[in-house]
Amino acid sequence: MIKQALILALLLSFSIINAQKVIPLYNGKAPGSELWNWKEEVITVAPSSDRIIYNVSEPTLTTYLPEASKANGTAVIVAPGGAFHILSIDNEGVAVAKWLNSKGIAAFVLKYRVVKTQTDNPLKELSEKMMDSQSLDKENETVVPMAMQDGLTAVTYVRSHTKELNVNPNRIGFMGFSAGGTLTMSVVYNATVESRPNFVAPIYPYGGAIIGNKIPTEKTPIFIAVASDDELGFVPHSIAIYNKWHEAKQPAELHIYEKGGHGFGMKNNNITTDKWTVQFIDWLKIQGL
Repeated sequence: MIKQALILALLLSFSIINAQKVIPLYNGKAPGSELWNWKEEVITVAPSSDRIIYNVSEPTLTTYLPEASKANGTAVIVAPGGAFHILSIDNEGVAVAKWLNSKGIAAFVLKYRVVKTQTDNPLKELSEKMMDSQSLDKENETVVPMAMQDGLTAVTYVRSHTKELNVNPNRIGFMGFSAGGTLTMSVVYNATVESRPNFVAPIYPYGGAIIGNKIPTEKTPIFIAVASDDELGFVPHSIAIYNKWHEAKQPAELHIYEKGGHGFGMKNNNITTDKWTVQFIDWLKIQGL
């Protein structure tokens, strides 16, 4: 009995370690940022205790795999937001991955390259920069293509390791929040056969920095969610993406909630944005995913 308990504990331990494996996206320095030598940093935001990561120079994927008995073969790469300066790694990353796992979906949290922060207070620095969106976009111009390459590389990695990850190569999605939504759309517009997501979910995406505009000819369903009271005014961006997808006769679903603001992610605010996760899972089922 004791021996069985020990074996079970070891198997559980192995499962946890395997589920959160951190995978470097490149061998050595990431292309285009070979001279970046700064150290990645993390801060915790009160009162939620959510972590914020900044100064990312070494892009990675962190795997979150569901129990083998519950896995349905669908996978989602998750790109947190943060205006290409920070990554909201918990609210728009880890919490999303754990929720997807509870539904039998494999999740991969993407840490993509972001602009180097000049101070030790990245939130204050970013909030000041966001007062001038044009200057912020200009500063982000060099890093957005790098982040997009990280996203494309992430899809390619998952698709080339589907057997060991217990994933269907035709059921790989890409979900991103805010700047992660910009990344999501840039990935799907610039993908090759190997790096194309089979479905995408930009959540309150920012459209101003999206690279490209070529919708895939292959069926690529899209799920979009945003709040009407988004403080950054991103509602038109979601509508424009939906209209473009709809006009291309691609499967498209758009949810515009009355309240929720920007950055609702996995927060439970007792309003209708809390239900976007339920509606996303329902949508996946309708799409056969």
